[in-house]
Amino acid sequence: MNILIGYKKCSTCKNIEKLLKEKNISYEYREIDKELLSVDELKKIMKRANIDVLKLFNTSGMKYRELGLKDKKNEMTEEEILELLSTDGMLVKRPILLKDDKALVGPQVKKYLESL
Repeated sequence: MNILIGYKKCSTCKNIEKLLKEKNISYEYREIDKELLSVDELKKIMKRANIDVLKLFNTSGMKYRELGLKDKKNEMTEEEILELLSTDGMLVKRPILLKDDKALVGPQVKKYLESL
């Protein structure tokens, strides 16, 4: 089963939902603000998407700016970053599509769906 992890008020997430429906791809929706990702889930997403921990940050989010993470993140360990991301879904890049043994994060989701 495909799982789309997103935020219901996010226009990008809405567009991805629309694409999934247009392509008749079934999925479950997980609201990232209501059901936080655990450190283990974040590690699995990183591995399955083959991305660095810094790519999991929602760098355009208000919370990211409020916390001054642009400057702080490079001084944090991977574990510290994962712990922080697991406390607030708004810090996590979205959408995330979990498909089979793969994970797609952010712009990767749209590129993948458009290639189908």
